[in-house]
Amino acid sequence: MATQLPVRRASTSTRAARPSYPDRWDLTHLVKGPSKEIDAILSQLETVVAQIESARPTLTPSITGQDFQALLRLSETFAQGSSKLGAYAYLRFSENTKDAAARSLKARVEERLTALSNRLLFFDLWWQSVDDTNAARLMADAGDFRYHLETIRRFKPHTLTEPEEKIVHLKNVTGRSAIHTFYDVVTNGLTFTLTVGGKKKSVNREGLMAYVRSQKASVRQAAYQELYRVFSTQQDLLGEIYKTLVNDWKSENLSLRHFAAPIATRNLSNDVPDQAVDVLLTSCAKNADIFHAYFSLKAKICKIKPMNRYHIYAPHRTEAKKYKYADAVRMVLDAYRGFSPHLADLAEQVFRDRHIDGPTRPGKLGGAYCYSTVPGMTPYVMLNYTGEARDIATMAHELGHAVHGMMAKDHSVFTFHSTLPLAETASVFGERILSDALMSQERNKAVRQGLLLSQLDDIYATVLRQAYFVRFEKLAHQMVADGATGDQLAKAYFDELRQQFGKAVKLPDEFRWEWLTIPHIFASPFYCYAYSFGNLLVLALYRMYKEQGAAFVPKYLNLLATGGSEAPQAILHKVGVDMTSESFWQSGFDTIREMVEQLEETM
Repeated sequence: MATQLPVRRASTSTRAARPSYPDRWDLTHLVKGPSKEIDAILSQLETVVAQIESARPTLTPSITGQDFQALLRLSETFAQGSSKLGAYAYLRFSENTKDAAARSLKARVEERLTALSNRLLFFDLWWQSVDDTNAARLMADAGDFRYHLETIRRFKPHTLTEPEEKIVHLKNVTGRSAIHTFYDVVTNGLTFTLTVGGKKKSVNREGLMAYVRSQKASVRQAAYQELYRVFSTQQDLLGEIYKTLVNDWKSENLSLRHFAAPIATRNLSNDVPDQAVDVLLTSCAKNADIFHAYFSLKAKICKIKPMNRYHIYAPHRTEAKKYKYADAVRMVLDAYRGFSPHLADLAEQVFRDRHIDGPTRPGKLGGAYCYSTVPGMTPYVMLNYTGEARDIATMAHELGHAVHGMMAKDHSVFTFHSTLPLAETASVFGERILSDALMSQERNKAVRQGLLLSQLDDIYATVLRQAYFVRFEKLAHQMVADGATGDQLAKAYFDELRQQFGKAVKLPDEFRWEWLTIPHIFASPFYCYAYSFGNLLVLALYRMYKEQGAAFVPKYLNLLATGGSEAPQAILHKVGVDMTSESFWQSGFDTIREMVEQLEETM
């Protein structure tokens, strides 16, 4: 996520007062590490499961509220323990996907936790079977568990029998989950060769992608060509992986669970109406012309003729600096502090607690993420920091996720995570805080132009691009069901790119393989509309902040503190947002159009 950052040097006294932060995380806060401790945790979870199982004969619609809540607390204990253990295994794997011991641990933990979870399926199935009157009675006193209980009942029309659900859960360990791991191992193990400054370099994907923002057009082009050259050599393997995952999604969610469409599964999980997602995606396609105008302007500013897909992330002439990790931390924390000292303190705690892994390394999982494990525990953040300006924006983004989880610490483990579209609110807001802080400090016209370019690059990447990924997925899932080949999927993807860019950007043929490089398309179908949702929502919220000033901050903090304890529609209603309204989404695009107009005024 590219955000242009001007060079700023603090005074000597300020630098001396700044603490230094380690850039590797400490996983001992989750598990000390020895296999004996892991065995002990699994044994403790086994005991909790046995306690819940022993109450099975007492599960009737007339169960007392006291007994029901006791079972919920036991379920919460199991969820907390399994979440921490599962996080430990995944974070270990993330450190080095080529580490056989880490992969083995991840597989073992997933298998054991799935087996234990399977034994508790009866509780959710029983809860779905309770009549509405008794369900209302039990939820009336459920407190923070209420939305969790409502969520379980929301899935009732799509739930299978207990034996069937157990089979699906077991199958997923050696099915979907194993295929996801296989994709990660294959793609994170790829190496790329690039000649820069007359020297041939061998880099991983994270290292390669830094070059698509090179000052030199020839380097940008070479980086993209090398990316797709290597991925296209794996097209048969990765194409088959994708088709397998799509067919598995169809078999489970359409054939067995009777969802009306593949995307409906994701929408129900997010508790977002199908109508809202349809309106969002339609609005994105309708407003693609804003980005056509933007890329035409950028071509003039950056002297690119003609504008080509190789160059849409070309940096402004003011952007050429590499940033030290410590400076990036300072910039992000300062920006957060300017908005809310409390949020800045929470973000700083992630560093103080050594819950962040910064630098890129061979074998490390690509991209970046935040893992909020349980309420009250500082989340873990993984980055692949290479010193690029965009890495600082990514840091602000992931720390936004972290402070969201920390703000919601008073909720249950079942309700402190917000649903997916709202989960992007704090992360994208964090990026806006950073961008706005830098813009407000800058008086140089050229640097302000560069900042606007980078903000619009970021908005394109996280709004329009993500929406078109989902548009492709909707098409691809139907095509795979009809027996499409990998080449046919590539053609369909390329056709979507043509519509996305119009006549403003030339499309080299190798971009037909871009879909093979997008992990979310493989691991989490239809996930990506959450980025479009979150970014457009933040544009609206940030406009409220600019209009209301300090009075807005408590409202925003309350939104974060709600976590996932209420339905998204209810949470957004409190701040005056109707997610099913086309005019709401259009207001976000109107803000983007205003930014493009501001950019034109700098020429």
